[in-house]
Amino acid sequence: MITSTNNQQMKHISLLLKKAKVRNEEGIFVVEGRKMFVEAPKDWVTAIYVSETFLKEPEHKKMLEGREYEVVADSVLKSVSDTQTPQGILCLVKKPEYRLEDLFQKEQPHLLILESIQDPGNLGTMLRTGEGAGITGVVMNRTTVDLFNPKTIRSTMGSIYRMPFVVTEHLEETIAELKARQIAVYAAHLKGTLSYDEPDYRGGTAFLIGNEGNGLSDEIADLADTYIKIPMEGKVESLNAAISASILMYEVNRQRRKEKTCLGSGKK
Repeated sequence: MITSTNNQQMKHISLLLKKAKVRNEEGIFVVEGRKMFVEAPKDWVTAIYVSETFLKEPEHKKMLEGREYEVVADSVLKSVSDTQTPQGILCLVKKPEYRLEDLFQKEQPHLLILESIQDPGNLGTMLRTGEGAGITGVVMNRTTVDLFNPKTIRSTMGSIYRMPFVVTEHLEETIAELKARQIAVYAAHLKGTLSYDEPDYRGGTAFLIGNEGNGLSDEIADLADTYIKIPMEGKVESLNAAISASILMYEVNRQRRKEKTCLGSGKK
């Protein structure tokens, strides 16, 4: 049993939680909690650490059957945890890798393209909501917050295991490639005159979402085929980036579900 915070494995976990550079070099990230452990693909998990208290629950022991794990003193696991109230289980997981091609597996791709999103919670929420809305993947530039930041991982609520993503060095070139594949690119923009629910999103669709404070850069916004807006009542000028993305993604989902319903009933 590990009883000291000076243990090399515990020091390693602390580094992985705090430094994106270490996560990138090793291709490993940290997840905490029962849900994140249960949903993690088994062949992605490289190490499991559990507290003494966690092991006292019969259901937890059953959860760990057939798996190798290290037992850690409660106080030690709590000291390295990134959460206020640790659940007593922490895992090291291999980072998944995708190519842009992986985002085009469905006939009509539905993509989110992120420029310089800075809030880990926003990014994680977008992945989680994106999975719920049925998007096919997320593209982000290098100045977007690290996807494997512990706060981002928690916000995904497991979607990190299932949502394909690509981090691109050259966002302009990636957008050009999407357009070459006949994917319509829309910019959520304050200058938009077309309401977000007016375009037809049943074909290949991608939404550009910009930085929380500054929005999209002019260079990236200009690459959109169409500017769209989310109408505002009252004195509100704009919405949180994750909320804006959610509204747009679910409009695509609504249109496509409606089309399936019509086709199923024989209506045109």
